[in-house]
Order: sequence, then structure tokens, then C-alpha cells
Amino acid sequence: MKEISFYNSSVNDEELNQIKSVLENSKDGSKVLEFEENMAKFVGARHAIATCNSTSAIHLALSSIKLKRGDKILMSVNSFVNIPEVVRHFDAEPIFIDINNEDMNIDLNKFEKALEENNSKKLRGAIISFIAGQTPDLDRLYDICEKYGIILIEDATSALGVTFNDETVGSLRADMTIFSTNPSNGKHALSRSGVIVTNNEEIASRARLLRTHAITTTYDDYGNLDYIYDVVDIGHKYDMSELDAAFSLAQLQKTNKFIKRRKEIAKIYKDRLSDVKHITIPKAKDEHIFTHFIIKISRNRDAFARALKEKGIATGLHYIPLHLLSYYKNKYSIKITEFPAALTSYQQILSIPMYPSLTDDEVNYICDTIIEIASEWI
Repeated sequence: MKEISFYNSSVNDEELNQIKSVLENSKDGSKVLEFEENMAKFVGARHAIATCNSTSAIHLALSSIKLKRGDKILMSVNSFVNIPEVVRHFDAEPIFIDINNEDMNIDLNKFEKALEENNSKKLRGAIISFIAGQTPDLDRLYDICEKYGIILIEDATSALGVTFNDETVGSLRADMTIFSTNPSNGKHALSRSGVIVTNNEEIASRARLLRTHAITTTYDDYGNLDYIYDVVDIGHKYDMSELDAAFSLAQLQKTNKFIKRRKEIAKIYKDRLSDVKHITIPKAKDEHIFTHFIIKISRNRDAFARALKEKGIATGLHYIPLHLLSYYKNKYSIKITEFPAALTSYQQILSIPMYPSLTDDEVNYICDTIIEIASEWI
């Protein structure tokens, strides 16, 4: 029996050489700055602000727009927990929106309806997650946000390198886009770096200031001492380490290679699992980069996952709908049936292993096992 983890980082000499260069040549320039410059160039944005992880990037993004108590932020109910979490840290309110069942991204009809019904200055913006490496209709999303004058933050932490109409996400019409060089929240992640990209000079300047305690120094070329500092706002400690930057720089340079391999794996999954009884594969656009590969099980999803685990195959969920989690369910008194599309989807979805270092033999073992279990499924 094979043992196949849900996620593994793909690492070789490039990561080791980058890290070694930091350890041996710590005074030879900043890897953080190099990473930011490369990220901005890769995406096609003016500014990239690196952070210690993607959750801190989202929190820093909201600090940069001066989110206040009682402000409201729209988001898909099918998002990872860090999205509403950072909103609540401002004592602001997350507003959940149901999904469309086709790609499990936010339902833009319901998104626009919510904006129509909540026409208030307190409704500041939206954080829109791209599920599994696929975008919703961005042209329509941008038009809606501009129509209602709200700030748009794209959560592309699972979508680095994704394009929309052949243009790279992060360079388009959002106010900010959040990326991560690690697409998994799993325990096998070697780095958890995050980054904000934006074309907005004011947002970029404020994010850089707040990233390190809002400290300013008087050090300059005229010999002023670099230990004299001032604090001009309430900031954070969210800067990226040089070692993380070195690792992330090597990973960034492999992004297109990683996407190509994941698409190859996705093709095997689709070819082999498309007509299997009890298994449904959600539709995917050509621009889907398959950071995760999600299938739907017709019934008894958890038992199916246990059967896979017994065969050595780890699985995941993207995601448990936010309104089913105890904190949000209790605080906002949300009924389980309030978001029917997300609820129906959640009862069936299962993410199977997807990462570039998977071999074809391992992918076919996963397919063989799914087909075997499905053939006996009741």
C-alpha cells in the first residue's frame, strides 16, 4: 500500500542554494526586496509587500484601508477561516454570500443583491476567494464593486499564476490581491509566506509602514543614527524573514512549471474519474490552475474519505462553510440551511492530493483506489 500525503512541497537545489546564500552572505542585499521585485514583475503590478504569512497579509490589507468597528466586509461562505477571522479582529462584521455550485466560487448574483440591500457607508468592501485555483467572472466582479464603490481584495492565496482572459490576476482591477507561495494550509508546508500586490501607491505605502510597527527612523546618508526611531501609527510585526524570502523566491521562479505539472495531473484525474459511478468532477475553465483538485461524492463523503485513508491516501476539504463553524453559527445565529448551495456542495466535496511532485504512478494509484471504492459504494 502506498502512503500519499495530501500535500508536499516541491524542493530541490534551487531552494537550498537560495537559503545558503542568505546564511553565507547575509550582508549582500535583501532577499525580501528581491522577492518583492520579482513578485511584482511576475504579476505585472506596481507594488508587492511581502509578509510572514498570507493571514497577516490579509490583516495588513484591512489595516491599510483603515477598517473600523462596525464596518462590513462581504465574502463567500465557502472561504477559509482566516478571511472572517481577520475582519472580526477589527470588531467589524463579515457578511456571508452563498456560492454557485458550478465552480464553488461566490455567487455573483447573490453578491450584487447583497450590495443592493446593504447600501450603507459601513459596507466597506469584499474579500473574494478563488477556490482551488479558478476565478469567478472577474469582469463582472470588478464592475459590481465599482458600481457600488466598495474596496475589492482578491484572496488568491490558492491561485498564484492564474490568468483571466489571458491577463495575470493581480494586475487587473482589484484594489489588492493576496498571494501565497504555499497553496496549502497543511502540515507539510515548508514556508507560509504571503504577499500583497497592488497598483495603489497610497495603499502600498501604508502597508509597508504598518508591516513593522509603523516605525520610522531618522537614519539617512548624512550620518544620522539608525537607532533613533519614531512610531507614527498602530502597526504590526508582519515582515517576511530573509530565509522565507529566499525559499519563496525559488518557489516563485517555478510557478509556471508547477502549474504545468498540476494541469497534467488534473488531466489524468479527469480522464480516469469522469465516468465513475458516485463521482462527479466539477466544471473547470481552461484557465483553472488546479491548486486543489476537488471531486464530489454522491453520498457518505466522510466514509469515502475514511476508505481512502485506509488505503494510504490523505484528503482535504475546501472548505467547511463558515456558517457551520461554531463561532460564526453561534454569534450570528445562522441557520444551517441559510446558504443552501454551499451546504449541498459541502456534503459532497472532497479534495484529493494535488501537488507537482506527485508521480504518474501515485496519481494512477489514487485513481485506481477511488474507482475500486466507488465500484462497491452503496
